[in-house]
Amino acid sequence: SGLDDSYRGLSLAMPLKEAAFAAAQWRDERAERTGSVNTLLLGRGTVRGFNTDIGGFLGALRENGVTEVSRARIVGAGATAASAMVALAEAGAETVEVIARTPSKAMPILQAAGALGVTATAIALDDVDRFGSVDATIATLPGGTTVSDASAVGLAETGGVLLDAVYAPWPTRLAEAFTALGKPAASGELMLLHQALLQVRVFVNEDVHAPLVNEDVILAAMRAALMGD
Repeated sequence: SGLDDSYRGLSLAMPLKEAAFAAAQWRDERAERTGSVNTLLLGRGTVRGFNTDIGGFLGALRENGVTEVSRARIVGAGATAASAMVALAEAGAETVEVIARTPSKAMPILQAAGALGVTATAIALDDVDRFGSVDATIATLPGGTTVSDASAVGLAETGGVLLDAVYAPWPTRLAEAFTALGKPAASGELMLLHQALLQVRVFVNEDVHAPLVNEDVILAAMRAALMGD
């Protein structure tokens, strides 16, 4: 409320996403579904909130050849897992395994899945024998989280494409397990890139779904700045 007209909006990271949700006077559907806002658009006398993390997950999956998902897996049960669940639902997932150290902590994610029409089950991280075969895995564990070799290999053997939300340290033990089997493993930088493009859409067009003029050129420049590609 103290910002002047020179501010178009704000890009927000944890732990500000719930505070941003509360500050928004209008929220897009993805924000409402997750209770999380990472983009605030200012002006017109209204603070508008958006969740571009979900679109970031979808963009990263598409870049790794995943456009449709039937069975999927989320590793972790924190705030980022909620956005991952919505992304997988939008990608067509019918069933999702939520892998957590403490399965009881996954209950909010399972409830969110039910509201999205997705059948979800919680499985302990070390209960390798219960892991099913999935098309894609989204890992939402914090950077530096220790995953046992048995769990990492079990997740990789059945996990399809891996999108790991961690930026650093990289590669994670989970990513190493996937690449050792010749499976794609993308870091959180790819998700960050695609969600940031959607933020630019919001700031320029006031619409997360409205492509930018010369968007391919803009995305390439953003990729080069972020990844050095």
